[in-house]
Amino acid sequence: MIVTRKALPRRTLLRGMGATVALPLLDAMVPAMTPTAATPASPVRRLGFIFIPMGSDINRWTPPGDHSLTELSPILRPLERHKDYVTVVTNMELKNAYPGTHATSNSSYLSCAKAKFTESSDYYLGTTVDQIAAREIGQDTRLPSLELGIELLDIVGQCDDGYACVYQNNLSWSSPTTPLPYEANPQKVFGRLFGEGSPEEQSRTLKKKASMLDRVKSDIARLRTELGSGDRVKVDHYLDSVREVERRIQIAEAGVNENPAPDAERPVGVPAAYADHVRLMFDLQVLALQADLTRVISFQIAREGSTRSYHEIGVSEPHHPLTHHGNDQEKIAKMAKINEYHVSLFGYLLEKLKTTPDGDGSLLDHSIYMYGSGMGDPNLHDHINLPILVTGGAAGKMKGGRHISYEDRTPLANLHLTLLEKAGVRMDSFADSKGKVEELLSI
Repeated sequence: MIVTRKALPRRTLLRGMGATVALPLLDAMVPAMTPTAATPASPVRRLGFIFIPMGSDINRWTPPGDHSLTELSPILRPLERHKDYVTVVTNMELKNAYPGTHATSNSSYLSCAKAKFTESSDYYLGTTVDQIAAREIGQDTRLPSLELGIELLDIVGQCDDGYACVYQNNLSWSSPTTPLPYEANPQKVFGRLFGEGSPEEQSRTLKKKASMLDRVKSDIARLRTELGSGDRVKVDHYLDSVREVERRIQIAEAGVNENPAPDAERPVGVPAAYADHVRLMFDLQVLALQADLTRVISFQIAREGSTRSYHEIGVSEPHHPLTHHGNDQEKIAKMAKINEYHVSLFGYLLEKLKTTPDGDGSLLDHSIYMYGSGMGDPNLHDHINLPILVTGGAAGKMKGGRHISYEDRTPLANLHLTLLEKAGVRMDSFADSKGKVEELLSI
């Protein structure tokens, strides 16, 4: 039998005035004569890092027992549906985060490096793990990496015990002297993913009532004639998701126009509710990964030292003061409630990844996300026994449902080195690593 079907390029784009829309992985993108012709192409691996501020109540975080994750702790309970994808790693430390500050908690989380003590512009840290990954697995994508956050980055100068604010503001560093600011405005992120032209032109396009997808109508119609029924369904679902995210961003923008009072905790033009903002940023991450616009993401779910209050879960006190609890059990319980709330929002991302098809599995099957903090006990500002977990299938290279509990303190850099290997990036060492997490290397 002679097969003449020509595969659709993986980088197929739908283009229109001011819009460029990449596509998810389709069956039509698999060359007809390859051994994988009957199934989707081999999946790419993605790597994401989520940062939570000011540690956790480690007693309510740590699951009971070792080895098998048979029971989740109170804080981790929102992840019950995804337990088989979750591995909790206990007794990790960040030696280079001392003397113990909010600035170094943030800066060392992905770098495991010691921040130069300075209030000026002669700051110096280290290249972060996400940027090492981006150099290897991100160069074939439109965005080698995507840096995201929630709160404003308008604080400059000295932020914490003589450390420059740059350490507290930035998770990702492409070199020891090059911090990468995150983007907290969903509208601007959407523009980077699907717009053309300058950021200002992207913003103007998105602010118009018409959908950006209307600009690629003719390309959508043409594409549908080239696809089989299964691929048409995939494209329709993907474009529906893009349109829904766009709609929510436009609603947030309209809300600002109707109520222009400034809000110090969030950028202009984002949802008023914190959870809506976080979920929208997670949805944008899913779209970016699904269309292979990026393979490396970092996300600061709240700023280190944040004074945000969480009235929606019954916690009216600001987060940061609660973490200086002085062993007051009522304050600790409220802090733990915030910790659980953050985990529940992370659970939203896992659900989206799990229900988003990608090749012969889901995005969750083919991704790795690390979730945690650079601080252990915030009351002490220490950097031992960090709240850390990893999720995802790493394209068949990782399994969950485990609790890895080290007897001795173990460098967080060991985990970074291991996750790099799982993502296809091989290195002998990273920062102060002393080896790898062997339990994760064995499937």
